[in-house]
Amino acid sequence: MAVGQRAAVGNLIRNLRKECGSQRNGGGGGRASSSPLPSLRRAFSLYDQINLIDNVPDDQLRFQGFTDTGFTVNGVQYQGSLLCVGNLLTSWSPKTFSHITPHALSIFQIIRPVPEILIIGCGRYIQPVDPQLRNFIRSTGMKLEAIDSRNAASTYNILNEEGRIVAAALLPYGVCT
Repeated sequence: MAVGQRAAVGNLIRNLRKECGSQRNGGGGGRASSSPLPSLRRAFSLYDQINLIDNVPDDQLRFQGFTDTGFTVNGVQYQGSLLCVGNLLTSWSPKTFSHITPHALSIFQIIRPVPEILIIGCGRYIQPVDPQLRNFIRSTGMKLEAIDSRNAASTYNILNEEGRIVAAALLPYGVCT
């Protein structure tokens, strides 16, 4: 960056700080802000947390935590694998990633409306999805995202809170293979 550009950026930042300061103090013709804007650092770091948005309706599923053996959903602790479609939750039989087969996901052949995306929580580590399973999921009309279970639960929360039709098939976080 050239010296002139650096000086221009520095002046711009100083002017913005002055304007923000005068607005907070009631000057500048603008309405004073009652609370500061959240920092970008905090906004981006929230993605890794399960509890992302407050004031979620009571009838909406929301993952609030996880352990090596299960999940906490809407204040209730569940052990083992879970299958979620929209705001419906059920226990699910697969215990390891290799047990996730088209048969284990056959419910998606009859569920309507078809979720736009299926998030597979692979356990502790991301696993490659078998081509046969990938083809089965595509045949239902869903997109597929296979990620670790912690981030799968978080992604499910975000998409569900946005009102999107989403499904999650989650192994407990302690599953490693």
